[in-house]
Amino acid sequence: MHDPSYVEADNDIDFLHGDETRGVRLQLDYIKAEQVLHSQGIDKTIVIFGSTRLREPAAAERELAAARQNAAGHPGDRACKRALKLAEHRMELSAYYDVGRQLGRLVGGCGNPRLAVLTGGGPGGMEAANRGAFDVGAKSVGLNITLPREQFPNPWLTPGLCMRFHYFATRKMHFVKRAAALVALPGGFGTLDELFCALTLIQTRKTAPIPVVLIGEDYWRKVFNADFLAEMGSIDDEDRELFWYAESAAEAWEGILAWHRQNGSPLVDPLVDPLVSAIKPEQDKS
Repeated sequence: MHDPSYVEADNDIDFLHGDETRGVRLQLDYIKAEQVLHSQGIDKTIVIFGSTRLREPAAAERELAAARQNAAGHPGDRACKRALKLAEHRMELSAYYDVGRQLGRLVGGCGNPRLAVLTGGGPGGMEAANRGAFDVGAKSVGLNITLPREQFPNPWLTPGLCMRFHYFATRKMHFVKRAAALVALPGGFGTLDELFCALTLIQTRKTAPIPVVLIGEDYWRKVFNADFLAEMGSIDDEDRELFWYAESAAEAWEGILAWHRQNGSPLVDPLVDPLVSAIKPEQDKS
């Protein structure tokens, strides 16, 4: 009776964490989040990605001031010069934090209780979108994941809609399953991973088309060149139409709404103007 073989399977942690039960763990990773989203009545999501390193403008400004002071005190120091250059770039990109926050407001204030902002639940661009939904009292979802260097959920997520995954694969399924649109703020490998995953699924018809919007055309054209891929025959010419660029939250949201109206899958009541009910950044003093 003291042998591990006698422990009931659902109470045997070593057994549940074994290689043979990986399939069961994948199922559980998927099912728990599915149950949570279903119980909250969330049918569709606007998925918003962005760098964890995207700074709120005030924070970016403080970091830039500190980097300038440090560089001035250590003239000729390469590390200080590099830190100053990064701080300047982060200051420049911080405008997209406000874009993400405003987009969260627009989605949250659109009047559709079954539509929610969904992010990876972390800091930076994801935080901005969740924060925007919080600003207008709307629910928003965060799909966090266990990492060797722990990533904590941002504080603007709705309690009960903050979930943590073990497997990237099941997390990705939930990013895409209810997605009515995917919006990518400037980001790095993680943002690219989710973006290319979605584009590949749409390109190969493994999932229905959805709007894919890249915020910041200048940034994204430097990150990857779809025209070059088409020129080289690596993608079809039509694949360049799987996404478009936008510079503001309003431009992105209006484009998403127009796409769904044309597709026969409207996201909001046509009598409701979502841009009117949203809180504008200049009205927010927080």
